[in-house]
Amino acid sequence: MSWISRDKGRGMTIDIPEIALSVRQPSAWAIIHGGKVIENRTLGAIKSGGMERGRIAIHAAIGMKEKEYRYLVWRMQLHGTDCPRPDALIRRAIIGVVDVVDIIDRSDSPWFGGPWGLVLENPVAVDPIPAAGELGYFRWEPSGALAEPAPWMVKFDRANGDAQTLELFPDQAPSFERAPKKPFGAPRKS
Repeated sequence: MSWISRDKGRGMTIDIPEIALSVRQPSAWAIIHGGKVIENRTLGAIKSGGMERGRIAIHAAIGMKEKEYRYLVWRMQLHGTDCPRPDALIRRAIIGVVDVVDIIDRSDSPWFGGPWGLVLENPVAVDPIPAAGELGYFRWEPSGALAEPAPWMVKFDRANGDAQTLELFPDQAPSFERAPKKPFGAPRKS
């Protein structure tokens, strides 16, 4: 069984595969909209999750922590990608479709963080379809509702003050005095 959806960019109808991979935001957004061509995983996760080449749906996971968001936005800015504010990122939904064309253990791509990676091509955005996620590849079904933004997401990097003051400071991408600490995985050796 596959689902039919509208391609958000071109208005055409596309098939959404029944197999999905859940990815935390903002990485899910970057895969579909920001040119992220590698999804990093461990070899154990790839094997136990049944990950292989083929067309899959991308599921935006429900979880997103502020430290992860800050770190990944900083990484995206290094690649020239501006990420939406955290409260604008869709969570707990199928958001697009990609082709997994290879599984690699090394790459010169700035998106490769290892130790292994799924090489992704042909991303297509779809209207979000609420669905629960799972680890590894999984068969998804529409269910429930999109996740509501957490309080930190709504307040993230907003100026404080009265309405006239706030009008002087439109929303801007976060800026960083120094690189945020990597909030996940083992530290890399230099």
